Amino acid sequence: MTAVLKHTPLFNAHLSAGARMVDFGGWNMPVAYGSQIEEHHAVRQAAGMFDVSHMLNVDIQGKASKDFLRRLLANDVERLTVPGKALYSCMLNERGGVIDDLIVYFFSPESWRLVVNAGTAETDLEWIQAVAQREGFDVSINPRRDLAMLAVQGPQARELVWQVRPQWREATEPLSPFSAALLEGDVMVARTGYTGEDGFEVVVPATAVESLWNDLLGAGVRPCGLGARDTLRLEAGMNLYGNEMNEEVNPLVAALGWTVSVKDPQRAFIGREAVDGVQPKEGMIGLRLRERGVMRSGMKVRTAQGEGFVTSGTMSPTVGTSIGMARVPLGAQPGEQAEVEIRGKWVPADIVAMPFVRQGKVLV
Repeated sequence: MTAVLKHTPLFNAHLSAGARMVDFGGWNMPVAYGSQIEEHHAVRQAAGMFDVSHMLNVDIQGKASKDFLRRLLANDVERLTVPGKALYSCMLNERGGVIDDLIVYFFSPESWRLVVNAGTAETDLEWIQAVAQREGFDVSINPRRDLAMLAVQGPQARELVWQVRPQWREATEPLSPFSAALLEGDVMVARTGYTGEDGFEVVVPATAVESLWNDLLGAGVRPCGLGARDTLRLEAGMNLYGNEMNEEVNPLVAALGWTVSVKDPQRAFIGREAVDGVQPKEGMIGLRLRERGVMRSGMKVRTAQGEGFVTSGTMSPTVGTSIGMARVPLGAQPGEQAEVEIRGKWVPADIVAMPFVRQGKVLV
């Protein structure tokens, strides 16, 4: 029996825009609306928008909220003291594996929001509820399935959002990266993103998202699908859950040690014993292919330190050659050479520092 795919509130709008739809973690999502490369360049050069309503906003409320999140997450929400400020964190299991990577927003000591990945949303929610119940935290956990979410990204993104929603400008223009403003009507505008470009991620009621989509479309913002989202995030050196990390991968191995806070020796977050003081034997590197070919996830990699594998790879529209991220034995450094096995042939590659691209500029 074929599983029924879930739809976001913008499903019909995607069809009207000529989207090619694919199954993405049980959701029927647009992979492209025509040219994936043109969508990619639109974000690097002007503005593009992505339907990310398949991601789940989860509100955490109650007097024990901060203590609960300090236990639940590897990064420490104690540092969030200004309303609207956000933090990127992993949520670990007891073995130190990554259940999910997410963003947590602080509104007040008793009011917080998590934004979790679509493919892990249901298991995340089960885990969050189980931890609260098992450990006796008196918190309210409210999955906001009544909300939808748009990512508007690119050098012109913020100006175009203000063009179609001028009433948002006063509250959102002062926002620094990784901060958000709560507005009237259950709207949240966050200066966050997954492309390496500036812009907003906008949360609105599901009933209001198609109007916002159409207004942005009319202002010249290009609709973009999952294909461009993946090439953009890889150029920006950003991890993808299921590729760079999963429940069996320690965040230190996935180059996410900076999201693990062990500064407070008294904070016993879940997974701390598995990551605190651990010296991983593997790490992440960036690769740029020196010859023709395209790196893909799972391909073997050889370095002077030993063999590993590509976790994510693609043809980069901005760099003009294939780039990838790989997990290899520790010690490989930018400037050294590596080889990638593509169709039975070992193809030379440069080990490079990430990101590959930042705000439209090639860095490798």
